[in-house]
Amino acid sequence: MAVEDDGGGARRPVVPLGHGDPSAFPCFRTVPEAVDAVAAALRSGDHNSYSTSVGLEPARRSISQYLSRDLPYELSADDVYLTSGCAQAIEIVCSVLARHGANNILLPRPGYLFYEARAVFNGMEARYFDLVPDRGWEIDLDSLQALADRNTVAMVIVNPGNPCGNVYTYEHLAKVADTARKLGIFVIADEVYAHLTFGEKNFVPMGVFGSVVPVLTLGSISKRWVVPGWRLGWIVTNDPNGVLHRTKVVDSIKSYLDISADPPTFVQGAIPQLIENTKQEFFDQTVEILRQTADICWEKLKGISCITCPSKPEGSMFVMVKLDLSCLQDIKDDMDFCCRLAKEELVVVLPGCAVGYKNWLRITFAIAPSSLEDGLDRLKSFCVRHSKPNM
Repeated sequence: MAVEDDGGGARRPVVPLGHGDPSAFPCFRTVPEAVDAVAAALRSGDHNSYSTSVGLEPARRSISQYLSRDLPYELSADDVYLTSGCAQAIEIVCSVLARHGANNILLPRPGYLFYEARAVFNGMEARYFDLVPDRGWEIDLDSLQALADRNTVAMVIVNPGNPCGNVYTYEHLAKVADTARKLGIFVIADEVYAHLTFGEKNFVPMGVFGSVVPVLTLGSISKRWVVPGWRLGWIVTNDPNGVLHRTKVVDSIKSYLDISADPPTFVQGAIPQLIENTKQEFFDQTVEILRQTADICWEKLKGISCITCPSKPEGSMFVMVKLDLSCLQDIKDDMDFCCRLAKEELVVVLPGCAVGYKNWLRITFAIAPSSLEDGLDRLKSFCVRHSKPNM
């Protein structure tokens, strides 16, 4: 990691509080059983060929069984389509929906702007509904309904939340499902941070409501197993009523996969053993570290006068905080703040404009606790140095 002399001969590292890849930190290292599964798949010699376009059947079956643990019905391998990470899953879903004549799609604000990029690339309009900071970043269902029209095809929900660190209750998700049903739209459920929850709310998959409204669930092994570089994700059709088949959405997903790159065959081959052999203790340990770092983040942010955190993070790896520019001198906006912070303190945070929320910041707490404390102390020093007199 890059370091810089602090002027006194000591060298200090860059503190990365701006991205969602904690794999570089030993405390977030993936479980040995996952590495062993990939190594065994490679050594077997059985996974050196191209895979089928939808993915290897044993991998799809294992993922369907893994996801079915949290559902009131059983998924099958035919409900699962493997992708090169969750990013390709987003790409495929947006392309498929545009192919079916979609004119617009409803996206959360703040939110992961890759959805907008893929939607616009495919000729769709991105319309943004609000997440409400003072209600734990719940969806403003009134604003969502006001945006929808007869050309709206789907809405996106991210749970646990990136960038907000929120976790939705069963009751709120039920209201989302009912609203989508009334509007006649699909739900795209981005659940790449599934089960990374450490507050009072447990993770509830949107697929629980698949009999109410058709749900396309997007996920991957990237976050829960802490292996984003392995590039193995999925699209899952949570649709007991068969709507996605009747409307040919499933056929379009298969057609797209026929002409797109596949995830590495040996990683697909490792999935059954990776899922079967990973012990709950590993997941519990990861969640406990995230709980500790979320607590550190929450407590230290309270001591920074120009930053307000509306709610304590309960899931994923992030928290959104609001900048009070009136307390700062010579800081134009969130981008200016982040650029100066990086230059002066070697601390990298994401400006809110990158997630559609100007003059806010997204802070990642999925790093080593000692590095997090160091980074937040530097953030405080920066704010004190740039505060207006008598503030």
